[in-house]
Amino acid sequence: MRFLSFLLLLLLTLQAAAKPRLEPRQVVEFNKGWKFYLGDETQAKDAGFNDANWRPLTLPHDWSIEGKFDEKNPAKPEGGGLPTGIGWYRKSFTLPAVKDRKVYIEFDGVYQNSEVWLNGQLLGKRPNGYISFRYDLTPHLRPAGQPNVLAVRVDNSAQPNSRWYTGSGIYRNVRLVMTNKVAVDHWGTFVTTPQVSQDAATIDVKTTIRNTAGTRRPVRVETVVLDAKGSPVAQQVSDKVKLTDSTTLIAQTISLKQPQLWSVKQPYLYRVQTRILDGKKAVDEYETPLGIRYINFDVQKGLSLNGEPMRILGVNQHHDLGALGAAFNVRAAERQLQMLRDMGCNAIRMSHNPPAPELLDLCDRMGFLVMDEAFDQWQKKKNGKDYHLDFPKWHRRDLEDMVRRDRNHPSVFMWSIGNEIREQFDSTGTRLTKELTATVKRLDTTRPVTSALTEQEPDKNYMSQAGVLDVLSFNYKHEGYPELPKRFPGQIFLATETAAAFETRGHYDLPSDSVRIWPKDGKTKLTNGNPDFTASSYDNARPYWGSTHEPAWRAIKQNKHMTGTFIWSGFDYLGEPLPYPWPARSSYFGIIDLAGFPKDAYYLYQSEWTDKPVLHLLPHWNWRPGQTVDVWAYYSQADEVELLLNGKSLGIRKKQPDDLHVMWRVPYAPGTLQAISRKGGKTVLTRTIKTAGQAAKIELVADRGSIQADGKDLSFVTVRVLDAQGNLVPDAANQVKFNLGGPGLIAGVDNGYQASLEPFKADTRKAYNGMCLAIVQSTEQTGTITLQATAEGLAPASITIKSGSTSAASLSKSAEATTAASTSSK
Repeated sequence: MRFLSFLLLLLLTLQAAAKPRLEPRQVVEFNKGWKFYLGDETQAKDAGFNDANWRPLTLPHDWSIEGKFDEKNPAKPEGGGLPTGIGWYRKSFTLPAVKDRKVYIEFDGVYQNSEVWLNGQLLGKRPNGYISFRYDLTPHLRPAGQPNVLAVRVDNSAQPNSRWYTGSGIYRNVRLVMTNKVAVDHWGTFVTTPQVSQDAATIDVKTTIRNTAGTRRPVRVETVVLDAKGSPVAQQVSDKVKLTDSTTLIAQTISLKQPQLWSVKQPYLYRVQTRILDGKKAVDEYETPLGIRYINFDVQKGLSLNGEPMRILGVNQHHDLGALGAAFNVRAAERQLQMLRDMGCNAIRMSHNPPAPELLDLCDRMGFLVMDEAFDQWQKKKNGKDYHLDFPKWHRRDLEDMVRRDRNHPSVFMWSIGNEIREQFDSTGTRLTKELTATVKRLDTTRPVTSALTEQEPDKNYMSQAGVLDVLSFNYKHEGYPELPKRFPGQIFLATETAAAFETRGHYDLPSDSVRIWPKDGKTKLTNGNPDFTASSYDNARPYWGSTHEPAWRAIKQNKHMTGTFIWSGFDYLGEPLPYPWPARSSYFGIIDLAGFPKDAYYLYQSEWTDKPVLHLLPHWNWRPGQTVDVWAYYSQADEVELLLNGKSLGIRKKQPDDLHVMWRVPYAPGTLQAISRKGGKTVLTRTIKTAGQAAKIELVADRGSIQADGKDLSFVTVRVLDAQGNLVPDAANQVKFNLGGPGLIAGVDNGYQASLEPFKADTRKAYNGMCLAIVQSTEQTGTITLQATAEGLAPASITIKSGSTSAASLSKSAEATTAASTSSK
């Protein structure tokens, strides 16, 4: 055990120092040791530039989220109201001798217009802020032991360039990859399973080998399938493979008996290990994730996964992580997926751009289907400075890079080439739809191609007229679902965006059965909204083009030809603060708010999308005496719900076939509101809400009491303002101050209120409707982190979080996952 611990410590030390070991391939995290300057320094690309006064930091980094909200910021409220601009990053590093080696730098995402220099030599530029890319450092590296300097200029100054918050900077991971001159190419494997059954699977492996050695010596290619425990279960060997001077494609077929199939309920993962040998010497090793599954779309039967019928129960997700901004964090993304899975969600649409590679890794492991989406616009703009400016030159390469990077993920079940593209309305839509679909099909014929459309009339939709989209996907307009099979005979249909309901957690507008349409049309500004910039959590507010949750979901249930839905949206996101003007700065569409607190609609979907018993009672029970209050209950796995006020029954309600909730109209009286669900006369669940008194104390609840001391891990601490009896005070707005001790830091604070202009990077936050959030991040030191929360007039609270070193077993597993992701999925 001591020897193993020593080896693991040595591995981490070598990775931290970015000093490669002499092995076939080394992938080194390259996030540490960067320096940052906000502003433009034209000489910063030069290796000798003095950056001593620049700010040291660790990537991923989003400088916009660190700024102050301001209506005058060029990104405007639609872009989150946060600063953008130009920023520079520099990193100095040394390498030992790299003779006969290739050294690459890989960026998972830089927003946007990145330019990269090594030792003063320009390596290239990528305008698209969501695309992963790499550069070859080898020609410009200095001799062993001499310092090399990477410089990255990021230009996000041209605004507005998005309809939502983008973030700014090197906001995804960076790694250094070192290989021999004969190696698997960048994103160089493609693994498919053309024949799958419970008894056997055929695995086709296509490997592209890049040869820069100047020799054509034959090599041996060994491909091994490893099960989830790392044991080999099948293999194929190709001897005497003749290499060209550039790239060589090797095709292998492997048979596997009794495969474990990947599904959303049991996401079993294999790994494909590719080894290239020159004689007996391994010159490269490369791993690719593999999930064995088969998906079928049928006009009559709908969607099936591994022969089992299923419906897409999905949500749309933008890429920001709330108070953390666009800076990707695995734990923050995992938390979002865990909450969505508990709601019953089984699919994510990555709207409207390629995601972080690690997010796809999570979807692979956790069992989510993914619609991987390329673009929000083509040639026709939605904002003056958006991607339409780069589309003519870059769209083919950007699309190809997305497909090559992501096509081995079992979670990815469909490609989307666009969202609400304006070329729908003229013949250029037909031409470009054919071109982009053909681009995808050249690289992957195993998955359908779609695009999110708005027009349901064939003669008005030039993209559908192209006749090449495998699935016709439509946004909103659920009233037209019954007509789709008649309008588009023989087609497969999917709802890529539904609902778009406005909700603010914990706020309720009465009466609940009166729907607010904000604004009423596309020409009229909102004049009848709430003065506090809120929307009702009763699910009774929507834009003119959208829907509240219940009718949108009911339309999917009733129209079986719709293979499923992606709700807009899973979480609130920064930017696009419809329906309100400033100071609103984030969306109202989420089923879960920006802080990660579920809104009431969460339980609507949980009651419909899961088999677990659900009983959710709303609203709170602090109202004016005599006021008539609508009380709702979402429930499942029960026949009926009885409501009691202060022990007196207010009647039993039962859902009728089309109902999704039950309701009582109750004259308010303080006390205790209780709901009891029953099945066959037996109690299933009981829920109680009590009238809260004056705010008296703070409660802290951490989602995890133990985290890893890796400088990345997070614990999300919910702050609840309670009365003396322990009831949540539903209108509490106390200013909560945080003090943190031990090896940790406060990565962000939030309260979920869409019009709050308090900064996310702070040690204080005002509670909103009784709650707020502190995000605690580990350092690389072990120990006990103590978070204390205080507020004037309230009893304080504290909580401890253990930050410890990872066990040898889990560290080994983490290293495996990182290597697989770095070498094949990125």
